[in-house]
Amino acid sequence: MAKKIAFITGGNRGLGLQTALELKDAATVVIGARNLAQGREALEKLRAAGAEADLLEFDATLPASHKAAYEYFDSRYGLLDILINNAGISGGTFPGTGPEHSAGEVPIDLLRRVFETNFFAPVALTKTLLPLLKKSAAARIVNLSSILGSLSLQATPGSPVYDSKSFAYDASKTALNAFTIHLAYELRDTKIKVNSAHPGWVKTDMGGPQAPMDLNEGAKTAVALATLPEDAPTGGFFHLGQTLPW
Repeated sequence: MAKKIAFITGGNRGLGLQTALELKDAATVVIGARNLAQGREALEKLRAAGAEADLLEFDATLPASHKAAYEYFDSRYGLLDILINNAGISGGTFPGTGPEHSAGEVPIDLLRRVFETNFFAPVALTKTLLPLLKKSAAARIVNLSSILGSLSLQATPGSPVYDSKSFAYDASKTALNAFTIHLAYELRDTKIKVNSAHPGWVKTDMGGPQAPMDLNEGAKTAVALATLPEDAPTGGFFHLGQTLPW
C-alpha cells in the first residue's frame, strides 16, 4: 500500500523533526523550514534514518509560502494526506514561572506577532491546502496546541496550569483550539479528522532543558492523531491518548 503524504511545518528541528522521524514508516514526509541550511541538515537525518522525505523552504506567516506548498503537493502528488501545523513561537522566555505577558500589560505588537504565527498562519495554510486534503481517502489535520490554551484549566484554581499564565502564547493556543472545533464540525460528514494535540512539556528550544519529557515521547500525540483509524474521534483535544478539557 502506498505511503501517505505528510507535511509538517517547522519540521527542521525539535518536535517537528521528531514527528517526521516517527512517521517515516507510515508516510512520505515533507518538512517545511524557514532556514534552508537547517532544513537540509534535518533532511539528511531523515533520509539517513530511512525516511522518504523532502524539504520545502517555508515561512508559515507568508501567503507566498502557502501558495508554493499547494503547488508543490498538487503537482507532485495531487493530494495531501496529513497536515501537521507544528510551527509556533512562544513570544518570550518559556515556560515562565509567573505572568510573563500578563493580560493587562502585554505589548500589542507582541500579541499580534504570536497570533500571526500560532493562529492566523495555520488557519490560512489549512484553508489553502484543504482542496488537496479533500482528495485524500482519509486526511488527518493535527494542530499543535498546548494545555496552556485550555480555558477550563486556566480558570480552575489548583489545576496544573492555573499559575502558568503567559497571555500572548496561551490565548493563541486557545484560538487554535477554536479553529480545531469549528473545522472539525465543518468537515464532520467527510473522512477528514481534525484534532488538537498537547505534546507535553518537552525538552526543546522552547521547552528548555528542564522539561520532563524527551522528544520521542513529546511526538507521540501528534503521530497518533496523524494516523488515526476511521472510527477514531475528530474535533478533540488530546495528550497521550487522554482527552483534555477545552
